[in-house]
This record gives sequence, C-alpha cells and structure tokens, in this order.
Amino acid sequence: MSRPPRGLYLAEPPQHYLVRPSLVVDCSVLAGLLFQEHWLVEAQARIAGHSLKAPWLLDHELANVAVKKHRAGFTELANDGLVAYADMDLERFETSPSDVYALATRYQLSAYDAAYLWLAAELTCPLATFDEKLATAAKAHLSSLP
Repeated sequence: MSRPPRGLYLAEPPQHYLVRPSLVVDCSVLAGLLFQEHWLVEAQARIAGHSLKAPWLLDHELANVAVKKHRAGFTELANDGLVAYADMDLERFETSPSDVYALATRYQLSAYDAAYLWLAAELTCPLATFDEKLATAAKAHLSSLP
C-alpha cells in the first residue's frame, strides 16, 4: 500500500535566473531613475521585475539629459546618472528607419518616440513611458497587432 504524499515541494532558482518579461523603456522612464527626477519611485515600480529593452538612440537621449543637468549646475548628478546607466542591465536594438518613419507619420510622433513604439511592436512587448502622446499611440498600435 502506498503512502499518500505529504505535500508538494517546490525548489526554485534565485530570482535573477527566472525569466523576466520584456519591457521597452523610453528616455523619460530612465531619466527619472538615473537623474533623481520626482517620478523616480513610480518609474522604479513600473519596471521592477522586467527585462529592459530600448533602441540604441536611448544612449544619445540620456547623454543629452546629462548635458542639460550639467548646464543647470548639476554636474555630479549628470556624471553619476551616466555611470549608473553604464551599469544597467538593458538590451539595446537597432531600428528600421523606414518603419520608424511610417509610425512617426501615422501617429504624429517624433522619429525618436516612434523608434520606441517600433521596438515594442517588433518585440511584441509593452512600452513604458511618461509621454502621454507616445502612450496613446502605443495603446492604439500595440493593441492592433496580430
């Protein structure tokens, strides 16, 4: 006669080994984290537990934010933000200029914003932004994907 099981045991690897869902993040989200903006806590909460993705242009956008911080007298904050960015676990992607152009004209976005939207569509994953116009376009576009 077999003994009934005492219960289910579950052994899991450390959290960092588990698959994290992808999330495309734009400059507004990471600027909040890296340069101590007032939306820092909300940005942290929104991206926690995700595998972050962005187009390569993010490097230049964040460098531009750092330049503005420096010019405003916040040189240490600018430098610290860029150091933290260099250490971030973030995967960057090339974009398709013609597809970005098509999205920019379709949704009346800048090419920069359209690059984030294109990447989210390409990866079929959510897009995190504090930009209302980009968020509206993302909701419309991403919900129409097959």
